[in-house]
Amino acid sequence: MTPEELAAARDRIVPDVVAGGLRVLFCGINPSLTTAATGYHFAHPGNRFWPVLHLSGFTPRRLSPAEQSELPSYGLGITNVVARATARADELPAEEYRAGGRILVEKTGRLRPQWLAVVGVTAYRTAFGERRAQIGPQERSIGGARVWALPNPSGLNAHWTVDSMAEEYARLREAVEETAAAGGG
Repeated sequence: MTPEELAAARDRIVPDVVAGGLRVLFCGINPSLTTAATGYHFAHPGNRFWPVLHLSGFTPRRLSPAEQSELPSYGLGITNVVARATARADELPAEEYRAGGRILVEKTGRLRPQWLAVVGVTAYRTAFGERRAQIGPQERSIGGARVWALPNPSGLNAHWTVDSMAEEYARLREAVEETAAAGGG
């Protein structure tokens, strides 16, 4: 991808991959320029979302970003806190996160996923005013969905390895399965 193609992708909106009644709606921070240029979520080569999704047991094989349309068949979807693409998440002002949080409440209420998984605890804290939120299940619900904050799979998040992220994502998958077994979805 050329620098010109990436620059042209700035501020583009990437359509959500959603359906009603999903088990988990994964919510990224905002699209990267690579995602906006390709139209595929988590498309940057350094992003670890797709391998982690598979290693955690959400998908039977590692999907490529170009296969994102298969996610609803697994009861999964993707949206973002902020819809517009930027080179880095730190380009987004706090008010844009809060506005995105309000939109996400409406979207989650309309789509009715069982779980909303925000991939980026800092984005979750900012969007929903939960300054002390930690990785893991949250006390609140959003739009009727239970909420889980997950580590950001960006390659820039060096604190988390693919394996440690897969363990945390697997904790969510187990909670989803427990909810389903208990008759909650």
